[in-house]
Amino acid sequence: MLRALTNARRLARPWKALRARSCASHGPAGPPEIQVRALAGADHGIAEILMNRPSACNALGNVLVNQLLEALAQLREDQQVRVLLFRSGVKGVFCAGADLKEREQMSEAEVGIFVQRLRGLMNEIAAFPAPTIAAMDGFALGGGLELALACDLRVAASSAVMGLIETTRGLLPGAGGTQRLPRCIGVALAKELIFTGRRLNGAQAQALGLVNHTVSQNEDGNAAYHRARELAQEILPQAPIAVRLGKVAIDRGMEVDIASGMAIEGICYAQNIPTQDRLEGMAAFREKRPPRFVGK
Repeated sequence: MLRALTNARRLARPWKALRARSCASHGPAGPPEIQVRALAGADHGIAEILMNRPSACNALGNVLVNQLLEALAQLREDQQVRVLLFRSGVKGVFCAGADLKEREQMSEAEVGIFVQRLRGLMNEIAAFPAPTIAAMDGFALGGGLELALACDLRVAASSAVMGLIETTRGLLPGAGGTQRLPRCIGVALAKELIFTGRRLNGAQAQALGLVNHTVSQNEDGNAAYHRARELAQEILPQAPIAVRLGKVAIDRGMEVDIASGMAIEGICYAQNIPTQDRLEGMAAFREKRPPRFVGK
């Protein structure tokens, strides 16, 4: 929790370094499999990670996982990132899950190491200090759904297909699915979905509480992205330190009993008291004007 509280107050690195930038740590096999983009103008403060591995439907292989980890390490240090969106550059797909063709070439020991790294990636997404939103405009299966579950919020196109389908492949979810899905929709429903390997469309997922919003897909195949961006725009004007500390309080509080959770809330609240933004919020209320939060 101390790390999360520290990240909520840490000074930012230059924002320009991230603008329209591709992740640099791609392997020799080809171009980068993700791009990191900082939006400008009215959307300043929104960052996007675009997964773009069309040859494998954004399957989570070594290169893609490495690039995602590097991008997260860079972005988490920048306080001007107020919301982080995960989206796909491959039409009809969010993320097809683990790269089973790549995994087929691994020894048992290598599989164990890779799955541990994959689990670590999902933990890094979950621990990202600013709010994260998954824009699911297509298939999100296995590890792809686990990636979305690691995000704070999820938006899906009605035509999106999602599920933890590992049991249909002789596997079980290994990158957080057995833990995050029951925390999201409840134990009994999570067991049913994992035991059966059932696939859901966007509307079914929203009915279960698996996604926050469902939208009808458009001709460009990016309706969920546009709705996710609208949701990010609602978060942007709010006090960023308070939002980050609210995330810490919720995430840590859900892991403990309510008395301990209340203590965590108190610690987070105390961290927010000396901020300039708290004083600005009270001044704006008194002066009947919109607040101008600066993240300090």
